[in-house]
Amino acid sequence: MAQHVFKNSSATAPAVGGLFFPLREALGFDAREVSPGLVERITYFAAETRSFERAALLLLRGGDAVVSDNTVQRVVGDVGRELTARRDASPQCRLGLAERPESPPELAVVECDGGRARTREPGHGRGVHLAGEGWRETKNACLIRATRKTFTDDPQAEPPECFCDPKHVAKIAETEALSVAAPPSTRPPGDEPLRERPDASAAPEERDDWRPKRLVRTVVSSMKSSRDFGRQMAKEAKQRRFFEAQAKAFLGDGLPWNWTIWKEHFADFIAILDFIHPLSYLFLAAKTVQELSADDAWSQYLAWMRGCWRGEVGQVIAELQAWQKKLGMPPPQTPETDPRKIVATTVNYLQNNRQRMDYPAYRQAGLPVTTAWMESLVKEINYRVKGTEMYWNNPEGAEAILQVRAAALSDDDRLSKHLHRRPGCPFTRRPKLPKVPAEIDKS
Repeated sequence: MAQHVFKNSSATAPAVGGLFFPLREALGFDAREVSPGLVERITYFAAETRSFERAALLLLRGGDAVVSDNTVQRVVGDVGRELTARRDASPQCRLGLAERPESPPELAVVECDGGRARTREPGHGRGVHLAGEGWRETKNACLIRATRKTFTDDPQAEPPECFCDPKHVAKIAETEALSVAAPPSTRPPGDEPLRERPDASAAPEERDDWRPKRLVRTVVSSMKSSRDFGRQMAKEAKQRRFFEAQAKAFLGDGLPWNWTIWKEHFADFIAILDFIHPLSYLFLAAKTVQELSADDAWSQYLAWMRGCWRGEVGQVIAELQAWQKKLGMPPPQTPETDPRKIVATTVNYLQNNRQRMDYPAYRQAGLPVTTAWMESLVKEINYRVKGTEMYWNNPEGAEAILQVRAAALSDDDRLSKHLHRRPGCPFTRRPKLPKVPAEIDKS
């Protein structure tokens, strides 16, 4: 295997956006430039492993080069900033990351959710963390081109088996399971356990599996505000011709910023509340109102869950309101664990999202009813950025690694294409560079 080496260079290259600066300064290696092949390997190892140190170790063992973890971090920072600049570039610059397909998708699905990352105090170096241990929300979205089937009636009127499993539902709701005489599982012995966040699983024979099938996923991730993140999502969707799709769906949980983004940028998409979230609220409410009997609590949960699955949300709300009347309204400052508060919170949640819970109609139209694609993606992103010993410079370091990770997780090979188009890559035909206006040329 050929060794990739450092080489001297005093060449200049354009920054994204057309500004000129020394290539060595762009790469951050003083008077040395890492060969393009090694940059690509460093970037991919850093994107797919848990740490810069691990990436450096794997590069060494793979025979690439002796590269320090600080060098890996600098390379990732540079590539991440380049990806950020391309993400935020004006559409007129034609520098966007997403490539425009020849035709719009049959089904365009947009899902978004928050993640978590720990950050340092800006300008203070390692070991100085933000208040509250430095936890910050990452914002993440997947934009999926998918196929679908449509039906004349509901292709799965009964909820999936996984939503009728007490232990599984308790895990979803992040609470203690009920010890109930629930029906035994129909899965064959030795079958793999169900996933933590199921995709409203239909049995294989259930109308030939009504769920849409993923074709191409691209990923957007950022530490920016929800307003800026909404613009990022809309730009990605426009470039991928999502607004021209035959069918369009936007899925999220109950967080207000999800639906603000939908309202401002995706209002012509069908808004769908991830079914997992009302399921969790209903399970806790059922445990609360039937606290004396686990069997009664489980039966109550099943009734309410099936009601929402079948689109009978109004009836479920009415029953919960009857329980609220019996228990009484929670006074101000009532603890979240108070039964009155739990029921009131569940009622408010269902009322606020009722217009996004017509699940039979969504299934009939071949649309997803859970954010399983998004939940899987958040875990993939968190794998790289979230950990008890992971702290990121805020916002530069965190934003850079999120861009590299998001590009690596996208199905359109955008990270490889970007790396092969960077200045200095031998596989790239150098375009004629635009002349930089005198008033901004600071090279």
